[in-house]
Amino acid sequence: MNRTAEAGRRGGDVRSDCWVKVSLSGSGGIALALKSKVESMYGDATRKLVTEVLVAIGVADAAVEIEDAGALPFVIAARVEAAVRRLGIEGGEGFLPEHVAAARYGTERERFRRSRLYLPGNEPKFMINAGLHRPDGVILDLEDSVAPAEKDAARPLVRNALRGLDFHGAERMVRINQGDAGIDDLDFIVAHNVHVVLIPKVESADQVRRVDWRIKEILAKAGVERTVFLMPIVESALGVIRAYEIASASPNVAALTIGLEDYTADLGTARTAEGRESFWARSQVVNAARAAGVQPIDSVFSDVADVAGLRASVGESKSLGFEGKGCIHPRQIAVIHEAFAPTADELEKARRIVEAFEDAQKRGLGVVSLGGKMIDPPVVKRAQRIMEMAHSMGLG
Repeated sequence: MNRTAEAGRRGGDVRSDCWVKVSLSGSGGIALALKSKVESMYGDATRKLVTEVLVAIGVADAAVEIEDAGALPFVIAARVEAAVRRLGIEGGEGFLPEHVAAARYGTERERFRRSRLYLPGNEPKFMINAGLHRPDGVILDLEDSVAPAEKDAARPLVRNALRGLDFHGAERMVRINQGDAGIDDLDFIVAHNVHVVLIPKVESADQVRRVDWRIKEILAKAGVERTVFLMPIVESALGVIRAYEIASASPNVAALTIGLEDYTADLGTARTAEGRESFWARSQVVNAARAAGVQPIDSVFSDVADVAGLRASVGESKSLGFEGKGCIHPRQIAVIHEAFAPTADELEKARRIVEAFEDAQKRGLGVVSLGGKMIDPPVVKRAQRIMEMAHSMGLG
């Protein structure tokens, strides 16, 4: 067993985080050396918290060094836990911070997913105020944005963020890792009010079903009765070919999305702004999602500085049938929401369809018509959704 381990970050550019070093000792209890920017206000509380974490994990004798750059308690607890786990001490479920009331709201299968903001799962500074930017979803990422050597430290941090942070109504999402690592990720997040699990690089329905089965097993063991929705990400030529199979793999799949960086790499081509190289794949994803009855969600737009390019890209996404797009920076959120908003013509047409539908219902008619033309139920449903979106944005 290792005798010393570290976790977290230190340095002049670090904020909202801390560095922790734990050295096991044979006796003497907990000896804590704390260097903190907020020592005068929170020093005693930090010492108490660290001791509670160590006791909960099963460490009775250790020397602990902490350099605190304004970390919140859920971050400090996660960093201490990560350091202890790196010593080879599993410590069961670890120390669970308070599950605050503001982190307990739920979600629905049918809801707007226009924007989803990716946040690195090992960077607490990005998590704390993420909900203030009002994305439809916040993704705490355990996959590509986390270095391989830090994935173990990201797990307790993401779990604690799910318990301790208010994302102001944004859907609470986590992107897990691939394969067995992703299954292990689920142990840290499922019981702590994650709403949607994003499954990366999916190429078969079995990958989705494996995640779904493990989620159900964890919820049952925890005695929690609720649904965790799934959003598979297709990121390869094979994944796109099997898009319908993937989208229909489980009733808990709520949306299907595509990752274009990996997809274009798999094709052996470069991703371009006009997107000709991915047009067929994105159309395939939209058709597969619609056929399976789930939401089609487009990939991220990676050039944060190109606002005009983002707006044009969302316009194309909307024209193809997508209902949302990924974000890698908060400044993209408002642009995406505005570009997905119904136009004046769309809103007026939707209003007339909904009025015709409501009138037919009042008159007990089984058929809806407008201007002498029959209106099918899917058209009514789309019109109702447009009206709902307009109302939520204050447009009508």
